[in-house]
Amino acid sequence: MPQVSSGSKKSADKLEANDIPSTQTSSSVSKLIAHPSVAILALSIFVSGAAILFSNSASSPAAYQAGSAYALCSRQANIYTVDESNSKVECIVVNNSLILHSGSRASVKHLYGTVPITALPTHAIVVPGLSDSHGHLLEYGASKQLPLEGTSTINETVGRVRSYILLTPSVLENQNAFIRGGGWDHTSWPGSAWPTADDLEADPVLRGRPIVLQSKDCHALWVSRRVLELSVSAKPFPASVDGGVVLRDEKGDPTGMMLDNAQELLNIPPLTETDLQQRFRSAANDALRYGLTSVHDAGLDQASLDFFFRQAANGKLPIRVYAMRFFNETAEYWGNTTSQYFGGENRLTARSVKIFADGALRTGGSALYEPYTDNPSTSGFMRLPKEIFFDAIPRFLRDGWQVNVHAIGDRANGIVLDAFEASLQGVGVNVTALRPRLEHAQLMTKEDMRRVGRLGVIASVQPTHVISDMWYAQDRLGPERIKGLYAFRSFIDAGARLTLGSDFPVETMNPLATFYAAITRTSIQGESPHGAGGWLNFLYNFQLGSISTDDGMILGSPKNA
Repeated sequence: MPQVSSGSKKSADKLEANDIPSTQTSSSVSKLIAHPSVAILALSIFVSGAAILFSNSASSPAAYQAGSAYALCSRQANIYTVDESNSKVECIVVNNSLILHSGSRASVKHLYGTVPITALPTHAIVVPGLSDSHGHLLEYGASKQLPLEGTSTINETVGRVRSYILLTPSVLENQNAFIRGGGWDHTSWPGSAWPTADDLEADPVLRGRPIVLQSKDCHALWVSRRVLELSVSAKPFPASVDGGVVLRDEKGDPTGMMLDNAQELLNIPPLTETDLQQRFRSAANDALRYGLTSVHDAGLDQASLDFFFRQAANGKLPIRVYAMRFFNETAEYWGNTTSQYFGGENRLTARSVKIFADGALRTGGSALYEPYTDNPSTSGFMRLPKEIFFDAIPRFLRDGWQVNVHAIGDRANGIVLDAFEASLQGVGVNVTALRPRLEHAQLMTKEDMRRVGRLGVIASVQPTHVISDMWYAQDRLGPERIKGLYAFRSFIDAGARLTLGSDFPVETMNPLATFYAAITRTSIQGESPHGAGGWLNFLYNFQLGSISTDDGMILGSPKNA
């Protein structure tokens, strides 16, 4: 869908002929498309986050080249503009990838009498380009190289790696070639057992090769013995890691599983320019196929950011990218020496910083006030000392940077909100202009939910995590604490601003899945561990941050739709 800003005519995003992405859809996507009422309702929720509007001017026709313009018209007026004063129209006029006009069929005939009109199918809808507020473009591209999502056992996962090696001659013939893959999820395997390097060594095709496999949530790396040997020879592993864990066997030796900050101990070669190009092309093609014309990339190191600078300078960004720079607590503060970037014909913006507070719920690293219900020996961990948030956040805000903090557990969210509150009071910044964000904001106390709204902090949430995590979340948190998990309606009731994303490749990039999850809180198959009604029934009567019993907990519930 062409992207047009309000009051102006901008070039639509378009791939060259040899760059056209596949039109195939997954089975889950097909099932979503089979329910247009769900998709249409969800679009009205999600698109509001995108700063994309059609031009409403009907006073005079814009100039166009005869023979190259056409109109798309919907008898049901199923063309959505995201303009509250004129939210649905019958027609748009397009000329060389520019939207010249939106309005009624009569206005099209009046202003563009000779333009050919194409009627849309009865159930088709047209929406502006969508924006995903939390994704990882290069990681998504990497996940397509050796995808491990959906495996049901360790052996099946190892089998996929084996097949990849056997089917890739350049890898098969080079015992030293680094093999990278991602998407495995130990919570979906029998016993939720962590995989080990020995599992990789057991296969003769994999044995002795450097293998690095990223978990589904990107908070764990499963590596081979070869990678451990290369890493330890460069620098021995410490006995413990602040903000991370090196899993060890009964002898105290690393098993090949590295959690959160422990991943930084590994000696892994940097990506080549070819690697970066392939990953980005794959991600950008799929983004456009799914109707995404803008992505907030939630964390880029300097090498990756430099790659995007080059893409922008060379006019090779088919989508808009809002880049978040990674924060490194061991490096010198750079907020007052690094320039914010706005370039590539408005295709690339880098004016924000990404800080990690804790790990993930799936891997047991999210920081909680109380121990995990299924593992009372731990309450998770903070990836940074508390003092760093109170030092770094006000400095970045004072120097005009948007601060985005990954926080999942209730303790992590509480600490970050404490730092935001102290910073916003002490710095005296324009909160609306700098838009501080909590990335994920998954589990919170009632008071902290209210505080998000009071402080003006944006909650950046990913509804597809709900239907992905629901199969193990109650085991992790227990029946009471889970009431504060993914309480989107409570945020809204507290006056907080939400922005929605997918966290791809952790979840699917397809925005229809985001819409579906936000509305139904059931799996694509309509299932939930809490019954046919899903979390809508499970959480509906819990009034977190809400007084009225008429308010549903679920964003997009039928009562509130």
